[in-house]
Amino acid sequence: MDDPIWFGRIAAANSLSDVYAMGGRPITALNLVMYPMKKLGSDMLREILRGGHEKITEAGASLAGGHSVDDEEPKYGLAVTGTVSPDRILTNTGVRPGDALVLTKPLGTGVLFNANRARKLPWEELEAILPDIAALNHTALQVALNYDVHGCTDITGFGILGHALEMARGSGVQIDLVYADLPFYANALDMYRKGETTGSNPANRKLVEAHLEVKASLSSAQRQLLFDPQTSGGLLLSVPAGQAHQLVQALRAAGVLNTNMVGMALEAPLAGVRVL
Repeated sequence: MDDPIWFGRIAAANSLSDVYAMGGRPITALNLVMYPMKKLGSDMLREILRGGHEKITEAGASLAGGHSVDDEEPKYGLAVTGTVSPDRILTNTGVRPGDALVLTKPLGTGVLFNANRARKLPWEELEAILPDIAALNHTALQVALNYDVHGCTDITGFGILGHALEMARGSGVQIDLVYADLPFYANALDMYRKGETTGSNPANRKLVEAHLEVKASLSSAQRQLLFDPQTSGGLLLSVPAGQAHQLVQALRAAGVLNTNMVGMALEAPLAGVRVL
C-alpha cells in the first residue's frame, strides 16, 4: 500500500477488528510503528498516523500514546484495549449445529494488494475498494448483537478456510461453505488467473488440508481465493438458521452491503470444513 493515509486507515481498522470480533467496544489504542525515518522522512509517517487516528476516532476510542522503532521497512498497527459485557462475549468456539454462517465483507485483499505492488493491477482499480476494506466492523457488530450470535471471528491472515476451520474445530462441528455464495472483490479471481498470488497461500492451504473436503468443481484460481489472506476482513457470524435471512437484510440496510449467508454448521463425528 503506497498511499500513506490509506495504509494507516486499513492497518488501524484491522487492529480494531479484534475487539469487535469478541463483541466489544474499543476504548484505547497505542500506535506501534516501525519506520525508516532517514529513508522515507517524517511527512509520510505523519500521514500514516493521521490515517490511523481517523479510524481510532471513528471507533470512539482514544489514542493513548505509542511506541516507535527505526526499521528498514514501514510497519504500523495498534495495540487496542476494549470493554465487553461478561455475559455477551463472542468467541469462535460457540457455533452450534444448525447455525447459518454470515460473512460481512468480500474476500481477496491479499492478492489485490500484491498485484498492485507488482503493477499488475492499476491503482485506480484498487483505490475503488479501499473504503470497503478500511470500513470498521463496528456497524456489522452492532446490528448482529440484536440477534442470537453463537459464534464470531474476523477473517484475516488465515483466509476464509483457516478461520472457518478454527470455528469448526473450536465448536466441534462441520462447517459447509457454499462457494457460489462467497463474496469476492472485483479483480481478485482475475489476478489469480494471471498468476499473481501471496506468500501466505501455501501455508494457509497446509493449515486446513487435513480437515478440508472440496466438493465444488473449482479451477485452480478459484481454489486459491479460499486461501487468500485478508487484511481488515469482515466478520464471520454464526446465528440460528431462522435468523440468518433477517440478519443479512438488516446488515445491508445498515450499509454493510456485501453481506451474504455463506454456509451452515452441521453435527459431524469429525470437525472440519467442506466447500460445496
